[in-house]
Amino acid sequence: MPKFPGFPPGKTSLTPLPAAFFRELLPQIDSLVELKVILYAFWFLNQQQGDARYITLQDFLQDQRLLQRLAEDPSAAEAALKTALEQAVERGVFLKACLRDEENETHLYFLNTAHGRAALKALESGRWSPNPNLRVIPALDLERPTIYRLYEENIGPLTPMIAEALRDAEQTYPTEWIQDALQIAVENNVRRWRYIEAILKSWQENGRHGADRQNLEKNRDYYLKGDSANFIEH
Repeated sequence: MPKFPGFPPGKTSLTPLPAAFFRELLPQIDSLVELKVILYAFWFLNQQQGDARYITLQDFLQDQRLLQRLAEDPSAAEAALKTALEQAVERGVFLKACLRDEENETHLYFLNTAHGRAALKALESGRWSPNPNLRVIPALDLERPTIYRLYEENIGPLTPMIAEALRDAEQTYPTEWIQDALQIAVENNVRRWRYIEAILKSWQENGRHGADRQNLEKNRDYYLKGDSANFIEH
């Protein structure tokens, strides 16, 4: 196992944990796999948007780096994951819901918080249903460039005003959204923060697929043909 080189300098993303986790849960948890799964869920859900945040069994299973840390054999890793999830449900850390249709069964897990309990209640009463288009699916990548570096490398100089805008965006949107919006700006050759911000706002309001694509094209035309066109690098 390679030695951990230490936490990187400068600004880095944080994953908050409630104090009750350390006071009440940590002394109870005697399974390393369960602890890993719980911490992963906190990290995953922290990158979601809105009050009704959940993680599915498939979300866990598709992150290969997580599974590799649970067991060497893929089948054993999946079995260990499912056992850990059931332990966390029995312990009261997670709230579980099952959605079934003619072909599939989806297992949803909510944190046992006020928002999680409200989301589960709304789901069971039919007042709310999951919308996959509004979710972020992060993964435990070995190395991820910061949005500041991505901006400098692909968009332009990191001025104090832009740095402040990026800090605000980090507090509002998942990192994956910002990275994807930067990529779209590069692909469309619209190297302006206002365009990137418009993409993020559109995703937040309308979701990331389908209907918002037309809005992005309209925003692109505005920046290419409007008063801002003189500032765009072609």
